Amino acid sequence: MMAREEEIRVGISDYKMTQAPNKLITVGLGSCIGTVIYDEQSKIGGLSHIMLPDSHFFANRQEIKVAKFADLAIPEMVKELQKQTRHARLKAKIVGGASMFAFGTTQSGPGIGERNIEAVEKILRELNITVVAKHVGGNTGRTMVVDLNDFSTM
Repeated sequence: MMAREEEIRVGISDYKMTQAPNKLITVGLGSCIGTVIYDEQSKIGGLSHIMLPDSHFFANRQEIKVAKFADLAIPEMVKELQKQTRHARLKAKIVGGASMFAFGTTQSGPGIGERNIEAVEKILRELNITVVAKHVGGNTGRTMVVDLNDFSTM
């Protein structure tokens, strides 16, 4: 009997993991970044929907939501994926990082979307995870749907 496919929804400041035949979905990617990390052999993947590039400004807070920040969410998700896969050969796709608002991007440097893209790419490089596809930047929101059977994205 074949397993029934489920659509696993990932909200803002969250990440979830599952395996084929399931799909991972996140909506509302404006300046946020959707990062899917996948192991082809086991067909296990994780999808993270981060809001902010790093947690350093929030370090003195009592409680911090790990899944909100690229510097915390992605390494944490990778650790969990590696526990579930043997000799994982992880690869990634990233979506989002748009400049959704005109303000805040003039003289003050890159906007939050651009900073999110840079942070995610840097963390993936540090973790030796190849980005095989990306659809980032621009000024429109996106939805990310990942089929874990073949790592295709829509």
